[in-house]
Amino acid sequence: MMPMNVIVGITGASGALYATRLVEELSDHTRVIMIASDTAKQIIVDETETNYDELEELAHESFSNHDMNAAICSGSREFDAMVILPCSMTTLAKISCGIADNVITRAASVALKERRKLIIVPRETPLTGIHLENMLKLSREGAIILPAMPGFYGRPETALELVDFIVGRIMDLLGLENEIGPRWGQDSD
Repeated sequence: MMPMNVIVGITGASGALYATRLVEELSDHTRVIMIASDTAKQIIVDETETNYDELEELAHESFSNHDMNAAICSGSREFDAMVILPCSMTTLAKISCGIADNVITRAASVALKERRKLIIVPRETPLTGIHLENMLKLSREGAIILPAMPGFYGRPETALELVDFIVGRIMDLLGLENEIGPRWGQDSD
């Protein structure tokens, strides 16, 4: 059986640790195709103990966010799912309005039109009505909106445990078995 092909789009919202943990976990289970905006590359350096080049080494393939000739900009390029994590409100708004002016927004447009799984993890607070309407519009088009809102029933003790809660939920939605983070009713020991 061929491994799942998952595109990970990383945008310029705060929350780079979510993206780095997801890429680390996915690289063991899937074929990771990665794209990061220029701002995301800087935020990865600012918020984590890694840099983009180190993270890119975990991906099986990566594209510049400016390369509109990238294979993943076409519906004929097969991929199983796309995760945008963290997703800035600008990227979310562009996708909801059909603006595909970079590789992340174009690949998301392809995912929607081809009815492939698209998981969007917005990382912004508070939210305006405009943000909520854009999320609703994308949800109605088939995207899964998974806000970075970790659960506390596992009694997390570190920030990484909060991050892993979200990464585990993404892995669940991708249909990938994982033991990342607690599950409801499961002992946290």
